[in-house]
Amino acid sequence: MTTRLAPTAYLDHIRSESARFRAVLADTDPTAPVPSAPEWTAADLLWHVAAEVQHFWTYVLESRPAEPTEDTYAGPERPEDATYQERLAHFDELSDRFIKTLEQTAPEEPTWSWSNDRTAGFTYRRQAHEILIHRLDAELTAGTVTPLDPALAADGIDELLDVFYGGKPDWASFAGGDHYVRVDAIDTDTQTWVQLGLVSGTRPNGDRLEDEPDLSVVAHEDVPAGIEPDVVIEGTAGDLDAWLWRRRDDAGIRVTGEKDIYDRFRALTNQPITDD
Repeated sequence: MTTRLAPTAYLDHIRSESARFRAVLADTDPTAPVPSAPEWTAADLLWHVAAEVQHFWTYVLESRPAEPTEDTYAGPERPEDATYQERLAHFDELSDRFIKTLEQTAPEEPTWSWSNDRTAGFTYRRQAHEILIHRLDAELTAGTVTPLDPALAADGIDELLDVFYGGKPDWASFAGGDHYVRVDAIDTDTQTWVQLGLVSGTRPNGDRLEDEPDLSVVAHEDVPAGIEPDVVIEGTAGDLDAWLWRRRDDAGIRVTGEKDIYDRFRALTNQPITDD
C-alpha cells in the first residue's frame, strides 16, 4: 500500500496546518521556549515558518526553475521592534502568498529543489510535512498537543526515511547489505522497508567517502522474495512520525527483532535535520 497522497491533499494539509499553527501561536506567550527547539521562542518559531520557510519556497516557485543563490534571493529582514500582533499579520501575509502561489503552480511543473525531485510536487509534499511538524512544535510550546492526521503522518514516515535519511547526492552510491528494518504504522496499515548498507563516493570538493554506514528505503515490490525484516518498529502513524522527527519519546512504540540492527538504524535516524 502506498503512503503518498495526491497533490491536492498536500495542499489541503498546508492550508489547514498553517491555520492551526497560527491559531496556536496567537494564544501563546511569544517569549515561551519551544521544547523541541530550545534555542527558539514562540516568536522565533513564527518567524522561521513565515520568513525562512514559506517565503523562501514562494520565491522558488515564482522563479522556477532557476536555483536560488545568495545573489538572487534575499529573505525578509526581521523587524525586531514589531509587536506580536504585527508579527502574526506578517505571517498571514507571507503564508497566504505561499498558498496562492502553490495553487497557481501545477505539481508537474519543473522547479528547483535540494532533492532529486525537481518538480513543484516536491514542494507540495515537503511543505505539507514541514508545517505539520512545526504545528506540532507550536502545540508543544503551548502545551496543547493534538493528533497528527494519520494519512499525512504515514506519508511523513516514508518521506523522512526516503528523502532525508535515505536520500543520496548524485556523486554517492549505495551498496545495500543483508539487513532490513520495517516501520509499520498500525492505524493506516502502511509499511516502510529500510535496507541498511554502505555509501561511497567523491564529494565535489574532492573528499572521498568510503563505506560509510547508511540506509535506503526499498519499495515493497523490490524487497527480495523470502526476506523477513531483522527489526519491526510498530506504532500509530502519528506517534512514529513525531518520534522519527524527534518530537516525542518512544512510549507506545513497539520494537521487535535484533537489538544491534535496531541500534544501527537509530544511529542513522537520530540525527539533526537541517533542510526545510
